[in-house]
Amino acid sequence: MHIKRFVPRTLTALLIFSAATAGCAGESASTSTDAAASTLTKSPILIGFLNPTGGPVPQPGADTGAKAATSYLNGEFGGIHGHPIEIVSCDTDTTPEKAQSCANMFVEKKVVAVVDGYNLSSSAALPALTAAQIPLVGMIPYDSVTGAKAENRVFFAAPQASFLVGALQAFQSEGKKSVTLALVDTPSSHQTIDNLLPALAKALGIDAKGIYYSPTNPNLTAVASAIAQDNPDVGGLVAAPSEAVCTALVKSLRQLRYQGEIFTAACTDYIKGAPEQAAGGALYSSNWLPAAATYAPPQTQAELALAQKYISAVPNGVPGYYAIGEFSLFVTFAKAMSAATEADLTGPGVLKTLKGLKDFPSFLGPKITCGSATSPNCTTQMLLFSVQPDGTTKPVTDTWITPAPQVLSAIPGAV
Repeated sequence: MHIKRFVPRTLTALLIFSAATAGCAGESASTSTDAAASTLTKSPILIGFLNPTGGPVPQPGADTGAKAATSYLNGEFGGIHGHPIEIVSCDTDTTPEKAQSCANMFVEKKVVAVVDGYNLSSSAALPALTAAQIPLVGMIPYDSVTGAKAENRVFFAAPQASFLVGALQAFQSEGKKSVTLALVDTPSSHQTIDNLLPALAKALGIDAKGIYYSPTNPNLTAVASAIAQDNPDVGGLVAAPSEAVCTALVKSLRQLRYQGEIFTAACTDYIKGAPEQAAGGALYSSNWLPAAATYAPPQTQAELALAQKYISAVPNGVPGYYAIGEFSLFVTFAKAMSAATEADLTGPGVLKTLKGLKDFPSFLGPKITCGSATSPNCTTQMLLFSVQPDGTTKPVTDTWITPAPQVLSAIPGAV
């Protein structure tokens, strides 16, 4: 483990993203049931899926969310203009080579769009997809290279920098001034720790540390010790490769009697096992989460119930943050394309439709406008939640957090 220190002075904490996947050759697999598909008599719409189920930092919940959404969309929702959705899934393993292989397969299968399942190397798929006029559609661009531009891609949720700035703003309002955050040691992570974090620290005047840990043999006890030794106001993870990492780090920090605010990125499962131990922690999201349903508006509560209904019905499914996020992505995509014409169910038509969205109500997220010529495509807004003693997660603000534009503008690729 090694530590890189950044010195700008005031303020607080936080995050960004790294995580799962990229690449592979795969095979076509419809996730809709035969019963649902039988009610839709038109030809299927093929959608590629960069499925982050393999490699050192898998996110199996994304696959669960995709399957659950397809079941809902091909059944209760009624398809898109009477066409069922068929997912062409390609497992990824975080390598550019796999992403390129998947992209070539998607082109061969003639998919109308490719969904990015929180992949770490999705940028490697872009050359082949762009040449074939197949847009890449996602929530959060985990690959910062993918997130730095908007050509032939649309991401419904905020980019990495928004989570850093937005959460930092929220922590600042609480009087936090220092942060130590850990991130799995991958090439993409170095873009975050070496480039993005210092740029943000300089813009906001933060005392910040970044800690790397091994993707194959993480020593969370050592990470916890490195965080606790300086006793920062906020300590934790920039992003989490798995729920197990979050659980182990929180346990280690509590054993060391660390008194600062524990930040767990997008993890949620650790709360269920020990809500009292998790209380006082913080986590971010690009959409509302089931544990926050008590605090959500009525329409959002209904959407959360719908998502949970279908996610829980997936055999051997993995619920949680990534399942909810992927479900939201597919439903927002289907709602947008259903509002367009049937003739737009082509690669160029999908890209034109999504880029043209204005004040569009995304599923479990904010209203989005996707015409930006740079990243972010659709929104910079995000939510920061505080873990309550009863295990619920309460938003720290009454509205969506909008990162300060002047701060985002200081970060390359953020706007």
